[in-house]
Amino acid sequence: MDILVCISHVPDTTAKINFSADGSSLDPSGVQFVINPYDEFGLTKALHIKEAQGGAITVLNVGGPETEPTLRKALAIGADKAVRIDATPTDAITVAQNIKNHISANAYDLIICGQESIDYNGQQVPAMVAAMLRYPFVNACVGLELDGTSASTKAEIDGGHASHKNTLPMIIGGKKGLVEEKDLRIPNMRGIMSARSKPLGVEEPTSGAAPTVSAAFEKPAGKAAIKMVEPDQIDELVRLLNEEAKAI
Repeated sequence: MDILVCISHVPDTTAKINFSADGSSLDPSGVQFVINPYDEFGLTKALHIKEAQGGAITVLNVGGPETEPTLRKALAIGADKAVRIDATPTDAITVAQNIKNHISANAYDLIICGQESIDYNGQQVPAMVAAMLRYPFVNACVGLELDGTSASTKAEIDGGHASHKNTLPMIIGGKKGLVEEKDLRIPNMRGIMSARSKPLGVEEPTSGAAPTVSAAFEKPAGKAAIKMVEPDQIDELVRLLNEEAKAI
């Protein structure tokens, strides 16, 4: 079983985000970057499959040299090799095209992505890759069982879950539930040491200009001042909600 796990290099959820002076890009100064949490659930699931069935796990990232520590962490967790496509991930379709080209040149039985990255929250890349390759695709995947060349999946949908059965190769967009948070792997010293000798290859990106460009970024407006109302002043609360907040 050859598994590809796509890894995004994202700011830690506790990081304070700032943008450049002209608002055109993220200011990475002082920001700690980590494996995208949704991808970490996918990597752990891949390790469970490998431990049960054998095989190899490759982790893939589209990004510059600054993403290599994140790939090395994935190797320390248990991936067998890593690949970095040397391109700036400026938009979803460019990232998807680079991933698609890598998959087309290699034989993977299963491709696991996170359902989205926590920085842009686009939920676009896995679906785009699947469409380009004409592979079966399940997003918001919270259950995956393999039986030979078949895969049974469970996905979250509005109001419940949907079950699917597909033939490999296929692509899933995973999230918490694919494995539980308590099952996530923490690199130990042996894993950290072995990661240094595991292969980390660099591939050239797809040529051509990105079809979309981010014009500007801005932070949401700050919270407005808060008015406190005593518990026994129900009439005043109703008045404020009606006249000032326009909530009722």
